[in-house]
Amino acid sequence: MWAWHGRLRVMTNENRCCSLRTLPILVAVLLHAACAEGPSSRPDATGRKWVGPEVNVPGGGQFRTVIHYGPWQCSNQLMNYCREKCAGSGHALQGCMWLADVKMDFQGTVVRAGSRFGMTHCCCNYATISVSANQSSRAQWDNIRDGFREQWAARFGAWPTDKTGLAYPGHHIRDLKHGGNPTDWENVLPFPKDIHDTLTGLYNQCYANNPPWTQVGPDYPYGE
Repeated sequence: MWAWHGRLRVMTNENRCCSLRTLPILVAVLLHAACAEGPSSRPDATGRKWVGPEVNVPGGGQFRTVIHYGPWQCSNQLMNYCREKCAGSGHALQGCMWLADVKMDFQGTVVRAGSRFGMTHCCCNYATISVSANQSSRAQWDNIRDGFREQWAARFGAWPTDKTGLAYPGHHIRDLKHGGNPTDWENVLPFPKDIHDTLTGLYNQCYANNPPWTQVGPDYPYGE
């Protein structure tokens, strides 16, 4: 789930705020991301991150995608977002996991802009699906995985790989066992394999209403 956080902000090279209406050069990159100012608090902890290549934008300028990987405890804003999301579908919130931050930075000749999206898993008290339905969902993902990676790369410059060139697994933010859509663009995020392998156990903690996923964490849980 892409949960935007921060205030709308666009910075010129002179470091002054300006109106989006005066910046048509941003239209292409803003199809993918809203411009946002990151939270102000900065813990010393250093997180894992993937830095994508520069991507040229039609009309001039470049953007780069950076993914900071958790998982972390949800900030107060994201916890409230998940509480409202669960309630909106008639469910109760059992825990909240801030999986990653997707950051996009744009730089043109007259403007610099940035965005930050919190990738959040809301552990609502969803029912689990049957084994056969889970297997069917897994097969759907397996069938579109290569094409999905190609489409993701076309938008963000590359599908992440590790140092050996092995592609990151695609992680379903709302897990398939609890009814996650296997092919929904907004439900899949590339994750380093070693972190991805731990997420099933952490999801089980979250769905069981166990700490730390029931507790609010900092607004900005990593350093850059």
